[in-house]
Amino acid sequence: MSNIEIDEQEEKPLDPAMENVRRKMVRLQLVSGGIMLVMFMAVLAAIVYKVTRTDGKPESRISAGLSVPSDGPLTGAVALPDGFTVSSVSQSNGQILFFGTLSDGARKAILFDIAAGRIVADIDVTGR
Repeated sequence: MSNIEIDEQEEKPLDPAMENVRRKMVRLQLVSGGIMLVMFMAVLAAIVYKVTRTDGKPESRISAGLSVPSDGPLTGAVALPDGFTVSSVSQSNGQILFFGTLSDGARKAILFDIAAGRIVADIDVTGR
């Protein structure tokens, strides 16, 4: 009985047609694996390039995505209404909120967007 099991475990040689098919499949597998390896390396190289790329000048970024040059500060001007007295200022996400009163006593909140360079909201404040 043990002789029968040994005979079943031994591999029998394939006929020539099947051997050719096996060789072609092994070759195809090696070529496909090589192509996949090259493409994987290209993707990794692109990721490393994007992460380490600089444009020559170091830049700092504020939360609104506005790019600030390293060689000097940004400059800008806000045209507030005539007679507007600023009582408080707040900045968040690249926007500046000016809160104050007009000459007639009306309270206002004016929102200036730094990236857009213009006033994006003019809000009348009423109530207490």
